[in-house]
Amino acid sequence: MMEEQQVAEETVNGDGQNPAEPTNDEVKNNENVIVGPSLPTNLEELADLPSGYIEYVNTASEDGRKIVDELTENLPDISGNPTNEELDQYFEAILSVFQQDYTGAGDIIDKVKFQSIGSPEIEDSRYQFKENLNVMVILDASGSMANYEGNVTRMEAAKNAIHKFVKALPNEANVGLLIYGHEGTGEVGDQALSCKSSELIYPISQYEEASFNEALKKATPAGWTPIGLALKEAQKDLAAFKGETNTNIVYLVSDGISTCEDDPVGTAKSLYDSDITPIVNVIGFNVDQEGQKQLQDIAAVTEGTFQHVTDAQGLEKQLNEANKVAGKWKQWKSSQADNLAFNKVDNWLEIFTYHGGEFGKWVVESLAIELTLTYLYQHHDAMSEESHDYLQKKNSEYHNWVEEQYDRLRADLEAMNEMNYEETVKQLEEKYLTNTSNTP
Repeated sequence: MMEEQQVAEETVNGDGQNPAEPTNDEVKNNENVIVGPSLPTNLEELADLPSGYIEYVNTASEDGRKIVDELTENLPDISGNPTNEELDQYFEAILSVFQQDYTGAGDIIDKVKFQSIGSPEIEDSRYQFKENLNVMVILDASGSMANYEGNVTRMEAAKNAIHKFVKALPNEANVGLLIYGHEGTGEVGDQALSCKSSELIYPISQYEEASFNEALKKATPAGWTPIGLALKEAQKDLAAFKGETNTNIVYLVSDGISTCEDDPVGTAKSLYDSDITPIVNVIGFNVDQEGQKQLQDIAAVTEGTFQHVTDAQGLEKQLNEANKVAGKWKQWKSSQADNLAFNKVDNWLEIFTYHGGEFGKWVVESLAIELTLTYLYQHHDAMSEESHDYLQKKNSEYHNWVEEQYDRLRADLEAMNEMNYEETVKQLEEKYLTNTSNTP
């Protein structure tokens, strides 16, 4: 009995806890340890990863080191003799800290498809030019559109971009402007009212500057975000413009997820499947990860494009894509020479810009991890030299893989400009949107 009592006493520490069991602090710290997702195996998986800290990392400055310390304080502990598996998990964790917001292959393929509207090679009637061109902008007027981006609110930035856009459309084209969420407030008591607010403030017709500017004044940030309702009402407003004789382009602009029970994805699909046969493009204005996912789903079910912008210039750039298409439509309507060569040049520039933008992301991401690993090794003794070298090699190999994936996509996209359009798009979608590449 004495021996058993002595053993029991020795197994209890000074706090009255069994040392074989983790302390409360250890449990808390263990819960906070960063666990990154598995490495992607293709570009779509890469684009689906949630972004982390995407700014440039400067470990040479005191402020930069403070940022890195905060970002990495909950990385797994590899100060001992970790296994290769543990080092691989550490790399996944540090990668998630500096994960960039990559754009997937589907986004650029959809954008190239949109810019090719009117090409004589396209057999899909939805992408063929018709006698009439109608462009409808569906603008978020929820309360969050009053948030500032720089020196102007999101709403002010959107109004300026939309005004420039419609002013540049051909005189023969029609434009419509619908707003949603513009009634009530963001208070819970006003949700029902706000979720029923959608209004076509500029009926689908040719642009008349004074009338359009007067209509824009009604777009004032107010309440909740009924995206589904707005799409449903847009279908009613476009009902008279059948796809047989109308090329219908819809732009949905939102700065967040739908906050009403209105099934925006299902409603978007109904609009897409209707005899209006619209092309639906979605622009997210400084949208968080959850909002981006919903807006991407809307674009996906309508086979349209999704673009995320952070300022007025970005919004203007995306709306300008519709102006390019409108310019081609005007040429087609005037019976000028076909636009195939124009499409090829335009697409090549888009491909070049896209590849350059993604290139900058994997450079920033790779360098951030490289500098952080060295900083943690030299200044915090967070790992051994062997672990540091292993992780640096892993970082280099992984980002070489990312670069190879985007180089391959660029080559395939450029080849699309020289081949049969329909067949090449089909091949690209099968290769990048349904298959997987080798694991890095």
